[in-house]
Formats: sequence, structure tokens, C-alpha cells
Amino acid sequence: MSRVRAILLAAGKGTRMKSERPKVLHEVCGRPMLWYVLRALQGAGIEDILVVTSDELDPHVASLGVRSVVQAQQLGTGHAVQVALSALETLAGGRILIASGDMPLVPAELFARVLERLDDRTASPALAFATARMPLPSNFGRVLRRGNALERIVEVRDASADELAVDEMNAAIYAFDEERLRDAVAHLQCDNAQGEYYLTDTVKHLTQSGQRVTPVLCDDYLQVLGINDRVELAIARRKMNERLCAQHMRDGVTIIDPVTTYLEPELVIGQDTIIYPNTSIGRLSQIGKSSTIGPNARLSMAKLGDRVTVRDSVIVESMVGSDVTIGPFAHLRGNTCLADGVSIGNFVEVKKSQLARGVKASHLTYLGDATIGENTNVGAGTITCNYDGTQKHPTTIGRDAFIGSNSALVAPVTIGDGALVGAGAVVTKDVAAGDRVVGNPARSIGR
Repeated sequence: MSRVRAILLAAGKGTRMKSERPKVLHEVCGRPMLWYVLRALQGAGIEDILVVTSDELDPHVASLGVRSVVQAQQLGTGHAVQVALSALETLAGGRILIASGDMPLVPAELFARVLERLDDRTASPALAFATARMPLPSNFGRVLRRGNALERIVEVRDASADELAVDEMNAAIYAFDEERLRDAVAHLQCDNAQGEYYLTDTVKHLTQSGQRVTPVLCDDYLQVLGINDRVELAIARRKMNERLCAQHMRDGVTIIDPVTTYLEPELVIGQDTIIYPNTSIGRLSQIGKSSTIGPNARLSMAKLGDRVTVRDSVIVESMVGSDVTIGPFAHLRGNTCLADGVSIGNFVEVKKSQLARGVKASHLTYLGDATIGENTNVGAGTITCNYDGTQKHPTTIGRDAFIGSNSALVAPVTIGDGALVGAGAVVTKDVAAGDRVVGNPARSIGR
């Protein structure tokens, strides 16, 4: 694979998406469709990738770790390849794979198979390209044959009625011998309905000059689905989500209803975890073994230990230890950290707080910018008043403390180990270890 390079065509404006965002940046299961194609190319062993971009797309491509070249004028796929080749040093004996950035479902295996057919020393083709049998009607170019011999590819706008009835389509994945690719694109003309330089016209040029072109039939046409509008984007998302769910189920995760479970790539989910319906897990989240997630849960950038239960709750940018219960209707966010054995109950919000082992906050509570020691119990209706209208302030509660129902802890404030705050107290001053306070404002009634 050392002599294989890839050109990824991504400059198309995608007008049917009706969006100001470049088409290939629209997301499928939490990643831009361009990300999937790059990953599949790398999975096929191709590391040297050049992306043909537009002015709008180009600033975004560098973050994906690949090179790019701008196609300033949109003059067709053939012109895009000409632009790319002018930016690539000629490599004797090289091979170039060309793919489209709007095909996120293409597996690495298909790229590898097309390259393998190009390397068939018996046939020595100038080009191997993928085809697929697709339902009609279709916007894909038709693969035309004379008997069994490949003749050419015709684009839909240039096809006759008889040609439109052909169900073998061009899947827009090409593996070329580099020398013959450079020669073929130099002969392209724009005498067609769109006035563009079609890369597909290289097939006709090669066959008419007596060179071999090898089609490679794809097993599943959905693998080469190109995304042109929001309907096709939704189809691709559903198909990708099926793949992701199937992968985790085969790895030992129970997903009760994959249709209503929404996953992203690069998740870690431990064996014997159960995921219930209407659950969304994304942004590099990690879940340990034997956990129960959902129903109606959303996890984003969340890291959970083993045997964690999350019901009807949201966890964002937070870490959770093992043997923790969360929910229903809880919300963890803003770099919250829960140690082992913590219990967060219904309608509890925890923001940017650290709760030590065994802390319980079971009902109707807001804990913001708080640090709470081991085995402390926070009663229903308690809030940390962390914002004074200008700044956020911390609340510190020691271990083995008891915070009574409907308490207001006005930060900055510290409550010592073993302290007791009576129900309805408004704590405006620090409470010593072992002290008991009640009232508004809270006052000590002795240890």
C-alpha cells in the first residue's frame, strides 16, 4: 500500500441540502460524513489522502489531519481530479484511489477490494471501479455494456430512456494506475448537458483506447449511498446506527430496541450492560460493565464505572464511579464527579461538583460548585446558592453531615464534618464540625 494515494472529492456545494454548511460536514451519528470516508480509507491502509475542497470547506479540513487543495471553480468531478493531480507529485508505478466525501457508509473492505482488483496482474487493468445494482429511479450514473464488455458510464442528465432503465450504477469509487489516470483526465471534454468535465468519461477513453477497465460489484447498494439531501442523510444515519448497535451487541451489550437507541462511533460500553429504549450515547462516552442505562437517558462525554444505573436522566461532561444510581429525571453536567456508591435521585441537578463515596441527594436538589464529603445526606429541596449575580462561589460540606430539607446554602460557605443543618435553614456563615444550625439566618443550637 506504500504507493497508494487517495483523492477525496468534497468540493460540491450540496445545494439540495439547503444549508449554509458544506455538505460533507453534515453529521451522521455525531460525526461529519467526511470523517467516515477518511476513516474507511485509513482502514484500507491509505494514509496519504488529499481532499479536494471548496473555499467554505477548506478551513475545516485541517482539523481532520489531512491535506487539502481548493477547487476554486466547480467544473465537475474530472476537473476536481485535475486540480488534485496538479497538487500531487507524480509517482512512478503509483496507484490512486478516488472517492467521494458524501458517502459515509462505504466500508474499508470495499476500498480494499477495488484496489485488489486493480492489482490483478493477470488482467492488468488501468482502472477498477465499484458498481452496484440499485432500485430505480436513481440519480447515479448508469454502467453501460455491450454484451458482457464494459463500454462507458453515462450520467443521468445525458442518458436516454433506455439507458435510464439500466439498474447497474456507478458507485463513484475508482482505483487507477496513476500514469494512465493522468493521461485520461488530460483528454476530458465538457461537451455534455452540464458543461462539466466528468471523471466518468475516463472509462470511455480507456476502453476505446484498448485498455482494460474492471467493474467491482458491491454487495449492498446502501454501502455506496451518496448523500444529496436531508432525506438521504436520515437514511444514512439510520443505517450507520444499525451498524453501531450491532457491533456493541456482538461485543456483549444488550440493546433492548436498536431502533430507538442512538449511538456514535468510538464509544466504550462494557459487557453485560443493558441499554433501554430512547437512549442517546455520544461524544466519546465510556460505560463500565453490568450497568443499566435508560430508558430515556442521554449521555455525552460521560465516563461511567461498573454497575451504574441511569434512568430518565442526562449526563454531560461528567465522571461517575461504580455502584452509582442516578435518576429518574436527574441532570449531571459541567465536569461533575461522583465517587463510588453515590445516589442521585429524582429532579436533582449537579453542576461542577465533586461528591465523595456514599453521598445521597435523593430529591429536588441543586448542587452547584460544591464539594461534599463521604456519607453526607442532602435533604429534599436543598440548593447551593452559588451565584451572587456577578460570580460563582463554592460550597464545601464535610463528611457525615446531614443537610435538612429545603435548606439554602449561600456560598461561599463551609459546613464541617458531622454538622447538621435543620430543615428550612438559610446558611450564610460557616458551620463548625459537629455543630447544629437552624433558622433564617441559620444560628447554632449547640453540638
